[in-house]
Amino acid sequence: MTSDGELFEDTAEDLFENAPCGYLSTLPDGTIVRVNRTFETWTGLRREELLGCRRFQDLLSPGGRIYHETHYAPLLRMQGVVREIAVEIVRADGTRLPALINSVLYSDDDGHPQRVRTTVFDATDRRRYEQELMRARRQEQETAQLLSRSLLSGTLPSAPGFEVAVVYHPAVSGLEVGGDWYDAFWLDEGETAGLVIGDVVGRGIGAAATMGQLRSAVRALASTGLRPKSVLDALDAYADRHRVGQMTTLICAQLGLSSRRLRYACAGHPPPVILSPGEEPSFAWDGRSTPLDVAGEDPRPEAALTLPAGSTVLLYTDGLVERRSESLTDGMERLLRAVALHREETAAALAAAVVRALHDPAHVDDVCLLAVRVD
Repeated sequence: MTSDGELFEDTAEDLFENAPCGYLSTLPDGTIVRVNRTFETWTGLRREELLGCRRFQDLLSPGGRIYHETHYAPLLRMQGVVREIAVEIVRADGTRLPALINSVLYSDDDGHPQRVRTTVFDATDRRRYEQELMRARRQEQETAQLLSRSLLSGTLPSAPGFEVAVVYHPAVSGLEVGGDWYDAFWLDEGETAGLVIGDVVGRGIGAAATMGQLRSAVRALASTGLRPKSVLDALDAYADRHRVGQMTTLICAQLGLSSRRLRYACAGHPPPVILSPGEEPSFAWDGRSTPLDVAGEDPRPEAALTLPAGSTVLLYTDGLVERRSESLTDGMERLLRAVALHREETAAALAAAVVRALHDPAHVDDVCLLAVRVD
């Protein structure tokens, strides 16, 4: 008759051998000294092909072996444990098994490493889910980009002695579209132009949709004859009432062509750059207030200035001047230097040159620049 103790030992061994996860023990250098049947089956290698003659890292893909050497092994030595490390195990037939591993380092009483015990989980279903999720996020990204492009498309205003140019670069490939937008439109055909540039918080379809709502609202409000500060006041009420566009930054400006009078109001946005003949480019710091739907001055302030003939105004989003490796002040100073260097060029050539000079391929934000020249 089998005793309860014998039955328990058989059951424990069976659980070890046929567990739903792989178990293996290795020496500190990775040499395999024990595996269970599940791990044998997954790898397609017999136990005698593993024990004492292969290191665990030898079963990994090339990228996994590098990660084992540079991250996994050092972390295990320092911390004594690593959890949920994603690797690919190369099977005997050359196919790869996506896996998550947990490892524990056991040392003797003197602190000398003796054994590493590792649990291996089949991550095939998780990998498939991640791939499906990535595909879904790319359908969504394409939809958001299409929506964003459709909302930003349209003919820019043009008249003798008046030039408008735009450069728009979405964030680096693989990221969701952001909420940067621009607009330039006639308030009075051939006489007064409305100029807007803004940045909605967030990314993806939601940001693109919010951008479209605010862009349409600005056009509608400005077309009723409201001055820039009043447009921003009305946008505050719109954002609060519809719970949309909170913390959005933007500049709303109106430019009279014959008078060259520029009125503008800035809601938390980087200041415009003014480039006038014979003068160094500078920032227009007046007319500033908080982003949309944020408690601040009521009513909002507004600024005005008369531009000398041949002047250029640049409106831009913060993606143009922000870099992780430097302060915002450094980025804004680089902007002024780039504008000064290309001051003799047309608005279109100036805008393109400035974006090229300041563009950081590693930056993860959209870049938008609106350049307006009036003679």
